Amino acid sequence: MSSKSLIWGGMFVGSTIGGSLPYFWNGDFFSYTIWSAIGGFVGIYIGFKLAKMTGVL
Repeated sequence: MSSKSLIWGGMFVGSTIGGSLPYFWNGDFFSYTIWSAIGGFVGIYIGFKLAKMTGVL
């Protein structure tokens, strides 16, 4: 698995989870956008660290 696919996968999963969080407190559109971006950045970070840890990067 390449480092790009790990990073893109992390971004996809992170932004999906982050965008779903405001659903639990009936957040507005701005909350969905902010939390999705935060989740995407966290997912990119985790994907990067995972790629580095497995020796792919």
